[in-house]
Formats: sequence, C-alpha cells, structure tokens
Amino acid sequence: MMNTLKAIAARRSIRRFQDRPVPRELIEQVLAATVQAPSGKNMQPWRFVVVEGEKRHEMVSIMRDAIAKVKEAGGDPGSSEWTANCMEQAPVTIFVFNGESVDDAPENVMNVVHVQSIGGAIQTMLLAAQELGLGTLWICDVFYAYEELRAWLGRGDQMVAAVSIGYADEAPGPRPRRPWQEVTEWLGD
Repeated sequence: MMNTLKAIAARRSIRRFQDRPVPRELIEQVLAATVQAPSGKNMQPWRFVVVEGEKRHEMVSIMRDAIAKVKEAGGDPGSSEWTANCMEQAPVTIFVFNGESVDDAPENVMNVVHVQSIGGAIQTMLLAAQELGLGTLWICDVFYAYEELRAWLGRGDQMVAAVSIGYADEAPGPRPRRPWQEVTEWLGD
C-alpha cells in the first residue's frame, strides 16, 4: 500500500484518460473512502451522482451547449472547453453536491462549513483513487453549465464540483508549489 505522504506527493491532475472502463468495485472503494472524510458537526453534507457509460455523452453535450451560450453572449469560457474534452475521455465523472445547502449566501456560515467539509471529501476521493491506481481531475468548470447540469441530474441542491476518474494516459510532472515557508506565519514561541 502507498504511504499517505507519498500519495499526496504523487497525485496529479489528469487530463488524458485511457479508453478503458473502471470496474464499479473500484469506484465503490473510492466512494467508501470518501465518506470517511471529516465534516463540520459530522453533518456529512456530501452527495454524489456517478455518471458513466452512455450518459457521459449527454453530460458532455450539456457542457458544450452551455459553453457555446457563454461564448455567444460574449463571455469567456476559460478552460471549460478543454475540461469538457477531459470529461468526455474519462470513463467516470462524479458530481459532488452539498445536500445540506439552504442558500449560497456568504453569510450562511453553515453553508461555508459544509463546503469546506465537501472539499475535504473531494481531497479524500482524489487520494483514494491515487491509491487504487486511478487518475483524477477535480473540476470546477462545471459552473459554466451549473443550472443545466443540475437540471439534467435532477438535483436542486448546490453543486460544488465534479471529479473525473479513469486510468491515466499521461504522467505529468509536479506543478510548481510555493514553499511552505513562504506561505506560513508563526506566532508564539
């Protein structure tokens, strides 16, 4: 088994996936590990929708249609077109929702706590997949198709992110990171 610190150091965002299905048992293992993440007040606000098989094509079509609307309106879709291609290649995409959201207002402190908990769950998901030999991509570009994807998935709660999962077809090197000394202050003795 991989050491946790080694898994953290080895994990990469994968943007090219092999054309190879991921056994459902592996996805179930990833999800079983994911729900072990800590959560504020043990609320466990995360909810997951797994998209695989032919449904992937519908998902990507919704993404591309929404991106086209952004462009037609003169908006900048950022990296969302590239992300849609990654989602198309990945055999599995898991949408992550905040099942406890009441509203998205910043003053809703519990909503902030829930989103932080969900971030921890996503990181746990990425590391579990790494341990099982799978590549992942944490996706926020789904916000370009936020309402369309929520409607398609039949969800009324807050969509936080998506994670594409599959066997990596690339081995990217580490991305630059600021040293911890540069981003840390010490108070006290």
